[in-house]
Amino acid sequence: MKFGIDRLLADPALRTPLKGKRVALVAHPASVTADLTHSLDALIACGDINVTAAFGPQHGLKGDKQDNMVETADETDPAYGIPVFSLYGEVRRPSGQMMSTADVFLFDLQDLGCRIYTFVTTLLYMLEAAAEAGKEVWVLDRPNPAGRPVEGTLLLPGQESFVGAGPMVMRHGMTMGEMGHWFIDHFGLDVRYRVIAMEGWQPDAASGHGWPQDRIWINPSPNAANLNMARAYAGTVMIEGATVSEGRGTTRPLEVLFGAPDLDARAILAEMQRFAPEWLAGCALRECWFEPTFHKHAGKLCSGLMIHAEGAFYDHHAFRPWRLQALAFKAIRRLYPDYDLWRDFPYEYEFDRLAIDVINGGPALREWVDDPASTPADLEAIAGADEARWREDIAPFLLY
Repeated sequence: MKFGIDRLLADPALRTPLKGKRVALVAHPASVTADLTHSLDALIACGDINVTAAFGPQHGLKGDKQDNMVETADETDPAYGIPVFSLYGEVRRPSGQMMSTADVFLFDLQDLGCRIYTFVTTLLYMLEAAAEAGKEVWVLDRPNPAGRPVEGTLLLPGQESFVGAGPMVMRHGMTMGEMGHWFIDHFGLDVRYRVIAMEGWQPDAASGHGWPQDRIWINPSPNAANLNMARAYAGTVMIEGATVSEGRGTTRPLEVLFGAPDLDARAILAEMQRFAPEWLAGCALRECWFEPTFHKHAGKLCSGLMIHAEGAFYDHHAFRPWRLQALAFKAIRRLYPDYDLWRDFPYEYEFDRLAIDVINGGPALREWVDDPASTPADLEAIAGADEARWREDIAPFLLY
């Protein structure tokens, strides 16, 4: 199969509309061709594309910024002498000066298929800036490694943030190219937009179920280390709003349901199996121990549960990471009623809401976890209705 960047480079006819225009690239470390050439190098080497600027999202064009809320400065590319603008530094939205550096903006970011992964919001901000400045945006499409399944509650009006671009569910089931079409329709944007679609992408085909097995994995952000993480992320990202560890400071971040020195993982797993056994389907859970070298519980031995949504343990259609993570929180709350579970700190520059609510686009999940009387059916009723609505909303925009 071919990703959007590979098709653009291989087909001169696709590049014809770029002739005589200034072109900017939005990219990160996973923005590579089939032979692992970075898209910036490949486009400049192409010869008939005039690349005049580059943009880096959260974690930077180089992907060197480890944690959230670590900003990247603008710079000049040392090899090509073009400006490299940061969309996670002094600004999140491209400024008018940034937009003046090009006529067409090529968006080539590998996504994880999750609303909270900020590259989705960066696409919306780029589309809005292009609409205002009369510029053109092309998405060079890439796979959604989590595939087509959708899961989670819809973000509520007024809960928008940099990790919540609009009324989307957590696991959105779309590619970036498709998401751009939905953004334009939902927000009524008047912008010139084009998708260089993939060729041969089969989101339901085993064993990758979204990720083609002939392409290697490159971290789109420092803690997105493999396909297992990408599949689990729509659940495990919620741990960023909790006091338990998501595994940052280890070699397998965001592949655990929790880790803490004062919790009993085996007891929590047993409680999960008692409370909502159907939500554990599609993966294997393994008791593990780890000692983070930095971040939460640094230097302390943590008891946790490792997720294995891979190999023979993985059932693509049964695995529901958002519910699985909600269940882990619920089991902790049931076994440790007074546990200080929710992390109170400014999350992605949101100062007035708990991080877990910012992440979920509303308080419903937290309230369900904290309510001693709530049942699995209560959360299922909310999420199931939202998921059905989201599937209906996005159906006209699916390209594959």
